[in-house]
Amino acid sequence: MEYLRIIGGTGLSLIFLAIVFIPMEKVFPAKPGQKILRPYWKTDLCYFLGQYLLWGFLVLWAMMQLSFFLDDIVPHSFRTAVQLQPKWLQIIEVVLGSDLLIYWGHRLQHRIDFLWRFHKIHHSAEHLDWLAAHREHPLDSLYTIGLINLPAFLLGFHLDLLAGLIAFRGIWAIYIHSNVRLRLGPLRVLIGSPELHHWHHDLDRDRGNYANISPLMDVIFGTHVFPDHEPEHFGIKEEFPKSYPAQLLAPFKRTK
Repeated sequence: MEYLRIIGGTGLSLIFLAIVFIPMEKVFPAKPGQKILRPYWKTDLCYFLGQYLLWGFLVLWAMMQLSFFLDDIVPHSFRTAVQLQPKWLQIIEVVLGSDLLIYWGHRLQHRIDFLWRFHKIHHSAEHLDWLAAHREHPLDSLYTIGLINLPAFLLGFHLDLLAGLIAFRGIWAIYIHSNVRLRLGPLRVLIGSPELHHWHHDLDRDRGNYANISPLMDVIFGTHVFPDHEPEHFGIKEEFPKSYPAQLLAPFKRTK
């Protein structure tokens, strides 16, 4: 019965995201003319279903283990002091800490070949939209989600606010991959957007724009990229399998 509820929730989530993002992609397209059922959409649908029905439980279990582990390391007095701060200040601390960690963690994914073996699955998408955002190896998801939430666990962040941040980051990740172009003007230095993240998915493995919610880390560390047009092509330069099972197994195969 519980799993039937999860299946139902997965279906509702898929419908909700489609209702929200498909009209946006049609009204404000980054690449006009891209079809809803573009090439390899079925592969990305498999990633979506895999995250919700299979791998999400693994990631959640691992996050719980990390939280328990850190409980024994971080002094209780320190966490209490953090939790006594105003909630708005806690949010700022966690967002900045998360963005700093994920920025450098993300750069390492592009620099270290072992991490790239898993992360390039995400970059193998040749068409970006709201569904392509879910193309991610479960071990790559574990790495990313662990880094994003590490500051919250270390600081003893309130769980209600943590849940809200996780939900917001999830929607934001889908938005910045969507086939949408909405110009932000001067705010583009403070707020991430599809027009920035699309350049991160350029064929050049080290193009830039590694930050998460805000591009500030890219601006500070010199990796901020903002051309006034869309990349001509997305994806990776390497030969890579197209099917869902083959992509999941690809990082474990020996390379020549």
